[in-house]
Amino acid sequence: MSEPTTDRPPGKTAALSLPSIRGVGEMRHLGLFGALALLVVVGLVTRPDNFATASNLISILSLAATIGVITVGATFVIIGGGIDLSVGAIMALASVWATTLATQSYGPVVMAICAILVGAGAGLVNGFLIAYGRLVPFIATLAMLVAARGLAQRMSDRKTQLISSDNAAIVDLSTTRVAGIPLLVYVFALVVVLGWVLLNRTTFGRRTYAVGGNPEAARLAGIDVRRHTMLLYALSGLCCGIAAILIMARTTTGSSTHGDLYELDAIAAVIIGGTLLTGGRGTIMGSILGLLIFTLITNLFILNGLNTSDQLIAKGLIIVVAVLLQRRNLKERAP
Repeated sequence: MSEPTTDRPPGKTAALSLPSIRGVGEMRHLGLFGALALLVVVGLVTRPDNFATASNLISILSLAATIGVITVGATFVIIGGGIDLSVGAIMALASVWATTLATQSYGPVVMAICAILVGAGAGLVNGFLIAYGRLVPFIATLAMLVAARGLAQRMSDRKTQLISSDNAAIVDLSTTRVAGIPLLVYVFALVVVLGWVLLNRTTFGRRTYAVGGNPEAARLAGIDVRRHTMLLYALSGLCCGIAAILIMARTTTGSSTHGDLYELDAIAAVIIGGTLLTGGRGTIMGSILGLLIFTLITNLFILNGLNTSDQLIAKGLIIVVAVLLQRRNLKERAP
């Protein structure tokens, strides 16, 4: 069974062969590589003494790792025709829950399991409300964003919770390096590989494309669309739980402020990577390239001492341009 993918507006039927789909994806990836190369040149020109240093490259990879794990989950949700605005708040809640004194008393393994279960559980609630409660994804995940952030604040009493010295194994993910690269970057790489395999080499991935491309056709083909939708949001929550472990390792804390605006970076990375907001088309590789573009932009702003507000404005403009380009391409390919 070939990968069900659409390159068309809702309600239209696409008849693209797998080779042509791959060709479109490869051309898009080449464009993203070109954008990355341009940003690297800008970095080398504007900050030649700081940009190409090993410490700065490690900093870029470490920042990309945390948001990148969330981006993998967001890619599945958006390809499946949904949206998740709550990823940053879920990550914050998972980090707070995992760093309470009660949880920390059981050791680092239980802390990690707690973060993953909290993330997956919150994602499952999102999925249930959307799939079976018939709530619009925007509304359901917006409600979760507010509720999860509020619960995290209540649990932590708005205080930062430090990881105790007995649980240094969590922090080791950030401080321990293999071939000069922190372990958390390898965790990110593993999540990307597993996400790629799940999306491209399994029935679950093929069903994700089908549900996002045409839910009614997917239902008629025997796919339980509601159950699959719920699982997509649970997967997104699971990724948030893993990201919570990584941010705890980087900051040695759990905090209700973790992940602020991470949903912006994750969704923007997916869109820039070529995933359709209407669902049915997208790739893990494109999302990761989009993530690296956003991370490099953030890094260049920091190195050049530019205002954070200007950085947000630039990112907003990039998102608008990416969506406009998507719409133009769809109109050109529409029969």
